[in-house]
Amino acid sequence: MGDRPGVHSYSMRIRLSDDRRARVLLALKRHFDAEFDDPISDFRANGLLDLFLRELGPTVYNQGVRDACGYVQDKLADIDGEIHEPEPRQ
Repeated sequence: MGDRPGVHSYSMRIRLSDDRRARVLLALKRHFDAEFDDPISDFRANGLLDLFLRELGPTVYNQGVRDACGYVQDKLADIDGEIHEPEPRQ
């Protein structure tokens, strides 16, 4: 894989549990059965899932991180308004 031009070999940091991977593969196979004339083999479904994880996974993961950071930053920006206790006047 790493010997072909334009193909990079690296360890995928985004991993699925065995259970989740099995559920996604089942969904992928069901989709192919419903939408195409040819069913997809287990081997090809695994390869396609690996491609999706490699090509789409980092983008989706990074967007989730950005969304979570934005949410936390919004909450931190308004922390004074959220938890402020009025102090007694002297």
